[in-house]
Parts: sequence; C-alpha cells; structure tokens
Amino acid sequence: MAENPFAEFSLEKAIDLRWTLRDIQARRLKLSPVSDEDLRTLTGLGLVEVRDEGIVLTQAGIAVLNGS
Repeated sequence: MAENPFAEFSLEKAIDLRWTLRDIQARRLKLSPVSDEDLRTLTGLGLVEVRDEGIVLTQAGIAVLNGS
C-alpha cells in the first residue's frame, strides 16, 4: 500500500481532505466548493491539478481514493 499522504495532518483535516478528493472526483464542486487552503494542500501533495476544465484528480489522487 502507498504511503499515506495525509499522515502529517490531524485526523479531522485528513478526513476533510479525503472528502474533498471525493467531491472533486464526483464533480460536486458547485455544492461543495473547494477552499483555497485545501486546493493548495492537495495541489502541493500532487493529488489534484487545476486545468482548463477545472480541478481534476491526478493518478496519485485516484490511488489515494482507491486505497492503492
């Protein structure tokens, strides 16, 4: 299993970031907009990218959600 990218965060923050990844994957950003802080964190961890079509998961982000 891959290293936990959220290990440095509190449990509450790690859960919040994981739910944010799920919201991005499901394209629920109108209902659950990503905060600037969470976007910076997830981008810094290499889990999301900002593209012309919006915020998308990277392969690492998908792996985190799939438990790989």
